[in-house]
Amino acid sequence: MSLQVLLVEDDRELRATLREALTVEGHCVLAAASLADARALVAHAQRDGGPGIDLVLLDLGLPDGDGQALLAQLRARQQVPVIVISAGTAEERKIRLLDAGADDYLVKPFGIGELLARMRVALRHRGRHVAAAVIRWRHGALEVDLAAHRVRRDGQDLHLTPTEFALLARLVRSAGQVVTHRRLLADVWGAEATEQTQYLRLYMGQLRAKLEDEPAAPRCLLTEPGVGYRIVEGDEAGASGG
Repeated sequence: MSLQVLLVEDDRELRATLREALTVEGHCVLAAASLADARALVAHAQRDGGPGIDLVLLDLGLPDGDGQALLAQLRARQQVPVIVISAGTAEERKIRLLDAGADDYLVKPFGIGELLARMRVALRHRGRHVAAAVIRWRHGALEVDLAAHRVRRDGQDLHLTPTEFALLARLVRSAGQVVTHRRLLADVWGAEATEQTQYLRLYMGQLRAKLEDEPAAPRCLLTEPGVGYRIVEGDEAGASGG
């Protein structure tokens, strides 16, 4: 399941690292470096009637205020899961934030695997079940590593266009499961493209030409007639940590 995650973190390097890790998982990340930026993103998500924010990762020490102010704002209007990420270790501070409505408190530094696991737990407590995404997949001579942004066949690197890679990555994250035409179009091309099935046919043909031994009789990238596409379960598949 793809989530829309609001990441509020003023440390540029950590923000970039977390954004990349969450993007590899297939999530859409709205990144804010300040309280004002975060409030603007929240207001925009609420106003447009789109998918909304599914989860918030909230730093506390922001340049224009305390992240707890955003927590209070969110709790006054909605029940989106909020995970505080902070270098502070004082027990009193943790208790105060949890009592104020935070779903979890994660002390820096932390591993990406632990963060992803805590995100899944926070969502599960809200009745949403999110499985760990597959990010490493292998089938015969074909290997895909989403974190390294690498696709190999017979040990040789393959060049994919950004759109081809995005389509393949979306299928790999749900290896073994059918992904509908509309879901693929929305996740790869955007919500406005959900009726443009010609994009899918074109790029699936290009992917098969690069990845399959016999593109006309594919064994990895399969069509589910009238529904969508799926990539077969890998011989070696690795989910994200956690």
